[in-house]
Amino acid sequence: MDKRDYYEVLEVPRNATAEEIKKAYRKKAIQYHPDKNPGDKAAEEKFKEAAEAYEVLSDEQKRARYDQYGHAGLGGSTGGFSGGGMSMEDIFSQFGDIFGGFGGFGGFSGFGGSRGGGVRQAHGTSLRVKVKLTLEEIAHGCEKKLKVKKYVACSHCHGTGAENGSGYTTCKTCGGSGHVTQVANTILGRMQTTAVCSACGGEGRIIDKKCTHCGGEGVVLDQEVISVNIPAGVTQDMQLSVSGKGNAARRGGINGDLLVQIEEIPHADLVRDGNDLVYALFLSFPDATLGTTVEIPTLDGKVKIKIEPGTQPGKILRLRGKGIPDVNGYGKGDLLVDVNVWVPKSVSRDEKKTLEKLNESDAFRPSPTKEDKNFFERMRQFFQS
Repeated sequence: MDKRDYYEVLEVPRNATAEEIKKAYRKKAIQYHPDKNPGDKAAEEKFKEAAEAYEVLSDEQKRARYDQYGHAGLGGSTGGFSGGGMSMEDIFSQFGDIFGGFGGFGGFSGFGGSRGGGVRQAHGTSLRVKVKLTLEEIAHGCEKKLKVKKYVACSHCHGTGAENGSGYTTCKTCGGSGHVTQVANTILGRMQTTAVCSACGGEGRIIDKKCTHCGGEGVVLDQEVISVNIPAGVTQDMQLSVSGKGNAARRGGINGDLLVQIEEIPHADLVRDGNDLVYALFLSFPDATLGTTVEIPTLDGKVKIKIEPGTQPGKILRLRGKGIPDVNGYGKGDLLVDVNVWVPKSVSRDEKKTLEKLNESDAFRPSPTKEDKNFFERMRQFFQS
């Protein structure tokens, strides 16, 4: 079943601001909240659908990919992008502070973060790097080792942020829940709101003694060599995602992703056109007239092709299967040989006499075929219309 457009799910225009998207999601979350619709599977699915839409549209990078490629840019064989398959636990863990507790829907129906009770789990940021590829690498796929400067888990405290031997104390402000709830009297009645605990930052616990190497953050700036498998058929500016290889999260949270943007290196002889390759072949007038055999460069080495006598300029010769594989596995493109006849800018006196003599022969005078005449007639009608 095809997914609905995320803007349609949240009922916002495509140029909606981040604040408008947040408000729209909060409205949907309250409308389909499981506490308000107990046992209603349809409401639960709409609740998850709205969360999935918000996860993408609230993230600037994910939203840009979605606007350009649609749902195809968020998953499938070319990446591990977010979107789809969100559990109720994921939703309340990531977005519980947006709608949790509003209007009396408290307690999150038992759904919480990885530590329970709505505890917030840190998320590392994603990183974007560019990788340059030759057409040969694109055609066959390759493995690239990238040296990336990023935040990694502190080796001294193993990413916990706590000095060796020290532990954690339950936050006294929130009682370990990671959030605080307040009830206020308004003209609409008693309204309950929930917010992230400012004392512990939503973690529900406080470190007894911070690690001296990372200052209690659990991450340090370092370099890492990351191996990336590039599938055959990628295109210019396509982004691949390596899950969990972005910046490490504070204190053992969820790491960000590494986004690998493809940049094609121009080929010396071949031009890419989708999955096809184009080669401009220049023939001398005698070769085009008499026919010959020429060598054509391909991404797998040179091949010889036969040029038939009387080959006309503009003729396209097709070498099937000599192009770029489709990134989704739908076959390979072709190599298109664009035939051109080279006309010298200057000739010697003897060459000129030879050409003048040849020009007297009917064989060297233009003789358009019926198909040529029909084509020119269609072109004439087109420009006169």
